[in-house]
Amino acid sequence: MPDLIRLYIRQCLLGFALGIILSMALVILNVANIGYLIDNVEGGWLAFGLLSLFNGLVFAGVHFGITIMRMGDEEK
Repeated sequence: MPDLIRLYIRQCLLGFALGIILSMALVILNVANIGYLIDNVEGGWLAFGLLSLFNGLVFAGVHFGITIMRMGDEEK
């Protein structure tokens, strides 16, 4: 597998994991009553799944973008 593809997969998985960790922190810390809503509303876990999915997608893209932009930096 080419190095760039391997880099893309690795960085996107890491970014996705960070997004899921952020979603879990929002629920555990009950920011803006998200934890309460997920526990007490029917279909709350669906909302948590979507929150995790979308946060993961955003963090994956940002993490890979930062990695690619840092590749051009040459230490002098």
